[in-house]
Amino acid sequence: MITRFISDLHLSADRPDITGLFVHFLRTEARESDALYILGDLFDYWIGDDDQTVFHRHIMDELKAFTSSGIPCFFIAGNRDFLIGERFAAETGVTLLPEHYIANIYGIPTLLLHGDTLCTEDVSYQKFRKIIRNPFLLGIAKRLPLSWRRGLAHKLRSGSKSNQPLTPEQLQKMDTTEAAVQHAFAEFQVDRIIHGHTHKPDIHEHSLPKGACGTRIVLGDWYEQGSILEVTADTFILRSEPLTAD
Repeated sequence: MITRFISDLHLSADRPDITGLFVHFLRTEARESDALYILGDLFDYWIGDDDQTVFHRHIMDELKAFTSSGIPCFFIAGNRDFLIGERFAAETGVTLLPEHYIANIYGIPTLLLHGDTLCTEDVSYQKFRKIIRNPFLLGIAKRLPLSWRRGLAHKLRSGSKSNQPLTPEQLQKMDTTEAAVQHAFAEFQVDRIIHGHTHKPDIHEHSLPKGACGTRIVLGDWYEQGSILEVTADTFILRSEPLTAD
């Protein structure tokens, strides 16, 4: 009995090595899971469910084949693919979850999230996130012509270092803060948190009030390797897999 977790794949047609590893993962070991959770940034960008490129259809078809095998797959949006919607879910069989979700993983209530809300020192991003996630603005964005959204996405990607490892300075700015982590443990009353976003895979133990201890597992990105968390009823393993050849 194994439940697997991944995040921050940033899939794009520009990185066939990442895509190859993900497809291989879906076709092999992932099918031996009780469930698969994708905690955001599956795609490098997603501008709407109507953006049916050949690449997007390929990934959606692979996800549909995976869920049709009987393995449930759950998705929490990241900061790059929060426009994934119900059409995507219907055509892939993936279940969309809210941005904070408590899952019972073999008897342990576990908070699942992408992780960007824990990075409170990145003030400019948090302000942008609050604006762009506004339901009214999201509704407007989804109704913009597809050509406009593609142009905007191209401009945003050309101004960023998509599919490239982040610098130490960028990683520090986008890291979690202890105050935000403690708040999450307290607000959701859990002893374990799993998230991605920071691109710093690790397992952290946090001292909680009344002598309790909380475990926070951070998933890695897939820029230079595949990062996979395997959780069983007794233990968990955070491991990496080499990328496939281009």
